Amino acid sequence: MIDFVHNVNGRWRMAARARGIRLPEEVEEEVEREMRLRGGTFTEVAVSLLREAVRMRRAPGIVFMDGAAGRRAVIAGTGLDVWEVAAQLRESGGEVEELGEFFPWLSRAQISSALAYYELYPDEIDARIEREESWTPERLWSEHPFMRPRGVDAPKGH
Repeated sequence: MIDFVHNVNGRWRMAARARGIRLPEEVEEEVEREMRLRGGTFTEVAVSLLREAVRMRRAPGIVFMDGAAGRRAVIAGTGLDVWEVAAQLRESGGEVEELGEFFPWLSRAQISSALAYYELYPDEIDARIEREESWTPERLWSEHPFMRPRGVDAPKGH
């Protein structure tokens, strides 16, 4: 049964079903702590935490970290984003063996974790790769002119 459909950030989504859940007091306190730190409603924070927990269970070796671009999937213990491994996989024409040469500090298990996450959530990772690839020097300098190195002229017309 579909309750209704609504627009969220330009995307149409099926409304969530209401479900009752009993939380131990210490879990409720942790969710409320996250609410204070990150903002959002109890439901938004709880759903975000549950979503990350499910993803980490489905792709062992992947954790989530905060960064300038928001929460992101990273290889545990490295700080290396999953999208970075996936982007290098694209660069190598899909040659998984080359990933070990490009990231010699990663174990096979760590590379496998990143690839497993990418296989499970390709839309998320592909969207991040596209965002990263859109950052050309010209775009960076037009949005953040103070970052232009000295002696590098602005393109004509700027």
